[in-house]
Amino acid sequence: MHSYKPENPLIVQSDRSVLLEVDNPHYTEARDALARFAELEKSPEYVHTYRISPLSLWNAAAAGLSADAILADLEKYSKYPLPENIKVDIRDAVGRYGRVRLTLEDGRMLVIADDPVLGEELARHRSFAPLVKGRLSQAIFEIDPAQRGHVKRVLLQIGYPAEDLAGYVDGAPLHFDLRQITLAGQPFALRHYQADAAEVYWAQGSAAGGSGVVVLPCGAGKTIVGIAAMHKAQCATLILTPNTVAVRQWIREILDKTTLTEDQVGEYSGLKKDVRPVTICTYQVLTYHHRKREVGSEKSEATFTPDSPLPNSKPSKRLPKISEYPHMALFNSMDWGLIIYDEVHLLPAPVFRVTAEIQARRRLGLTATLVREDGMEGDVFSLVGPKKYDVPWKDLERQGWIATAECHEIRVALADEDRMEYAVTGHDQKYHFAAANPRKLQIVSMLMAKHKDDDVLIIGQYIPQLEQIAQRLGAPLITGETPVRQREKLFQQFREGQIRRLVLSKVGNFSIDLPDANVLIQVSGMFGSRQEEAQRLGRVLRPKQNGLLAHFYTIVTRDTLDQEYAAKRQLFLTEQGYHYDILYEEEVPGFTPALMAVNAAPVRRTGGALDRG
Repeated sequence: MHSYKPENPLIVQSDRSVLLEVDNPHYTEARDALARFAELEKSPEYVHTYRISPLSLWNAAAAGLSADAILADLEKYSKYPLPENIKVDIRDAVGRYGRVRLTLEDGRMLVIADDPVLGEELARHRSFAPLVKGRLSQAIFEIDPAQRGHVKRVLLQIGYPAEDLAGYVDGAPLHFDLRQITLAGQPFALRHYQADAAEVYWAQGSAAGGSGVVVLPCGAGKTIVGIAAMHKAQCATLILTPNTVAVRQWIREILDKTTLTEDQVGEYSGLKKDVRPVTICTYQVLTYHHRKREVGSEKSEATFTPDSPLPNSKPSKRLPKISEYPHMALFNSMDWGLIIYDEVHLLPAPVFRVTAEIQARRRLGLTATLVREDGMEGDVFSLVGPKKYDVPWKDLERQGWIATAECHEIRVALADEDRMEYAVTGHDQKYHFAAANPRKLQIVSMLMAKHKDDDVLIIGQYIPQLEQIAQRLGAPLITGETPVRQREKLFQQFREGQIRRLVLSKVGNFSIDLPDANVLIQVSGMFGSRQEEAQRLGRVLRPKQNGLLAHFYTIVTRDTLDQEYAAKRQLFLTEQGYHYDILYEEEVPGFTPALMAVNAAPVRRTGGALDRG
């Protein structure tokens, strides 16, 4: 019997919430254990709240974690005996994964329950019954292969996530090798975790592999994992990405690190429409329909936010039919054997709908975080695949694969004359008013002075605010209106050190390869978006020369919605082990940033340091 252990950091409660004491010697290992099967909900100073959900447990089960291992971790770190219902709930949820299987036998697509009672429960369920083509026994059903994705989605909603063992078509063959020396003349080999991720996903080409999500930090080489999966599949591949800049980065990486040639790799974006054996496309083009403006304009890319609606926003009255999306024909334009979803957490609803129809194709999702602000993680699980591989960010940091980062939240007050205006501003406009606080500009100038020898990105949500900053700093500004050619020119100048600072709108959130950027200043964000916070930190996580430290600053207006949303935004990174030091504006002049970590102890630049942790 587990007795009271006051030295432990966890309190596991019967409502599936788990409280974790931050100021506890065992905090770090308990947090790392929890992150594998629970979701962080709140992270104030002293006690963090996690939630154990069916989906978090099913992702853990799909990644190979057993109920016994989960319960052992909870027992190990819990102050009190585990509530009995928690033990039962965890065993039940983990046990449900794989109780229903999809198989293909003699050309027929079968749904097989592991016992007749479960079969009867499914047969009587109003969502499952209409999808049944025929009932072959008490526990075996035949379905239309075209309904494979829809059946998996329904089974997840019922609470019995299916293990899909029905296999995949091979797709058109495409033979190529990975280079040992890149076109740029650099030695190339997969890092151990990249090779492991591709191996776990591929599962030796068996039906047990071939669909799933690989979760790796920004800067850890998710693109290389995708290329490794392509190499294992050796087939025609369709790659979906957030924007045209990302399309071209994929093309550069593929040509640099494989023996594929330019005539085998095509760009399908708002600017070009080349279908080749490897085709890289933007989500924007796929989701263009006749009621939208032309997608050739890069502004449409800048405003692409599929899973982060405005608070209290109303859904559109009618979802367009798939036939209204002319570019969706790309999914059938070639015999694809593999589809890669880059930044899968951004997947828009129309692409989910098509993905439900193409379950015979192998599917790989790549992301830094499975968090979706619209709650559609279940659709990623059922239609793209469960989480197959995940590495804690701090593990890769310790191994030197991503940079060590210090995170700071700087709290700035509203001017006296603005406080009353904020108080009377309507709720829908309060966040914008607070996030665009003019006093943030002075903090940006102070930070730039402290980082005058660094490569700095300033990023935000509101264009007028960014225009003021760019003008004040004399720095280039990149927004959705900036042509792709101009963006790429500025990014290249930044990489070559010709410019040392860039101001970016949210087009800078994703798939920008600026390895020398070591400071990011966030002046405003998308409400409480956890995945955006993770992506933005990721802009500065590529390993630095000589172990240089990365810095992430988020400037928020204190005692406003801006501060509340900042707390929500930080949840995912807190779960990954990042700690935000709090600075108030009056402390910034005396603050001296650390230069680099030596034996995990940050070295400060020059005197006057305010070391807050």
